[in-house]
Amino acid sequence: FLSGLGNLLPPGVCNLLNPAAIYANNEISLGDVEIYGFDYDYTLAQYSNLLHSMIFNTARDILIEQFKYPEGLGKYDYIPGFAIRGLHYDVQKSLLMKIDAFHYVQLGTAYRGLKPVPDEEVIELYGGTQHIPLYQMSDFYGKGPSLKQFMDIFSLPEMTLLSSVIDYFITHGIEFDQVHLYKDISDAIRDVHVKGVMYKWIEKDMEQYILHGDEIYAVLNRLVNHKKKLFLITNSPFSFVDKGMKHMVGKNWRDLFDMVIVQADKPNFFTDRRKPFRKLDDKGSLQWDKINQLEKGKIYKEGCVWLFIFMLNSWLFFHPDLQDLMLRHGWRTGAIVPELETEIRIINTEQYMHSLTWQQALTGLLERMQMYQDAESKQVLLEWMKERQEIRSLTKNLFNPQFGSIFRTFHNPTYFSRRLVRFSDIYMASISCLLNYDVNFTFYPRRTPLQHEAPLWMDQLCTGCMKTPFLEEMVHIR
Repeated sequence: FLSGLGNLLPPGVCNLLNPAAIYANNEISLGDVEIYGFDYDYTLAQYSNLLHSMIFNTARDILIEQFKYPEGLGKYDYIPGFAIRGLHYDVQKSLLMKIDAFHYVQLGTAYRGLKPVPDEEVIELYGGTQHIPLYQMSDFYGKGPSLKQFMDIFSLPEMTLLSSVIDYFITHGIEFDQVHLYKDISDAIRDVHVKGVMYKWIEKDMEQYILHGDEIYAVLNRLVNHKKKLFLITNSPFSFVDKGMKHMVGKNWRDLFDMVIVQADKPNFFTDRRKPFRKLDDKGSLQWDKINQLEKGKIYKEGCVWLFIFMLNSWLFFHPDLQDLMLRHGWRTGAIVPELETEIRIINTEQYMHSLTWQQALTGLLERMQMYQDAESKQVLLEWMKERQEIRSLTKNLFNPQFGSIFRTFHNPTYFSRRLVRFSDIYMASISCLLNYDVNFTFYPRRTPLQHEAPLWMDQLCTGCMKTPFLEEMVHIR
C-alpha cells in the first residue's frame, strides 16, 4: 500500500539529508570565533561500541563480587541497541522511559527491566495521566529526587545493566529496594571510570577503541593554520589524554593547543567560583606552586571557569553532553551527537518518508473529518486512528524497537531534543564535519514554522484535493 504513495510526497521532500552536515539552532559565524574549545571523550575521541560491552561486563562483575549480588546476573550480557540516550529513569517505580519536551511519557516506551510496561499501567502509575509533574523533573534538568536522566553516551551500558538487574530480580521473585539498587548500579558504573579500569582498556588497544583519528588531526591542524587558538577541557586524567592524542594526532599534539585542562570535574567546573587551578609538569606530575596566571602551552588540573574566562574573547566550545554553557556564560556551543548519522540515514530511506507522509495525511484527515458524527463516519474515523497508530509504531521501530528516535516521540521533540536546541548553537555527528565547511562559514538556522504559521496539513500540500473552507477568499486577506 505504501509503495503507491509516491505522488503524496511534496516537492523537495526527496532531497536527502547529509549525515556529515552541521545543523544550526542559532545563527553563528565561524569567522567571528577566535578560540575553539574541545572536550576529549566523545568529542575529539570517538569510541567504538565495544567499549559499552566492556563497561557493562565489568560493572556487572563488580555488583556480583563486591556488592554480593546474585551470581546468576553473570548470565546477562550487554544488549547493543536496547537503550538510547536521553531516557529518564523513575527510581521509585523502576521505570525506564522516554519523555517528550512537554514532560509527557511516550506510551510504548516505558520498560521495567527488559519488558515493556502496558500503557494502562503507566497511566495509572502517574495518577491517570502520561504527564510527569514539573517538580519531579527538578525544574529543567531532569535531576530531581525521583527521576534521573541519562544524557551522555557512557550511560548506555548503565541503562542496560539497570534493566538487566531488575529483570533478574523480577524473574526470580526477589524483593529489592529501588533506591539501593539504583545507587549500587550507579556506584559500580562509577568505579569503572573512577578507578581507571576503562582507561587501561583503551590505552592497551587504541586501534580497536578509538575512531576517526586522522580526521581529528586534520580539523585541529586546519584551525591552527588559520590562526585560531585551541584549548582542551576534560575530566579525564592527563596520562590517558596524552596517549590518546598521540595516537590520533601525533607526539607533538600539545603544540596545537594553547592550553590543556585535565580532571576538570565538569560540570562543577562551569559552576564553581573558587576552586583554583593546579599545574602539572610535562610528565603529568602535580606541582605545588600557586597559579596566578594561566600560561600558554601548560597543563592544568581542576580549576573553574570563572578563573579561566578572563582570557577568552569570541570562542566556540564543542562538547557531547549538552551542558548549559551558553545560558550561564554566553559561550557559543557545538554539540557532538554521534547518533545523528544513523538517524539521518534512516530518515533518508523511502520507507521512512512514505510512512511519515501517510501519517501526516491521516492526521490531517482525522482533524478535519471529525465533524461528521454519523455511524458510518465514526467507523471510518476509528479505522483511520488505528491505522495512524500502526504507522506511528512502525516509524518508531525504524530507529529503535524499544524507544524509537532520540530526537522525537511520535510527533513532539524529545526532552533530549529540547536540551539540544536550548544548549547548542550548532550540532553534528562528529567533529570531522567541520572539514566540510570554510573556517569563515556562517550557519543560518532554517526558519521552521510555528503552528500558527503553518495552518495546512501535509495532506493538503500533497494532494491538493482537500481544500480548507474559504481558503481562496482567505489568501487575499492581508
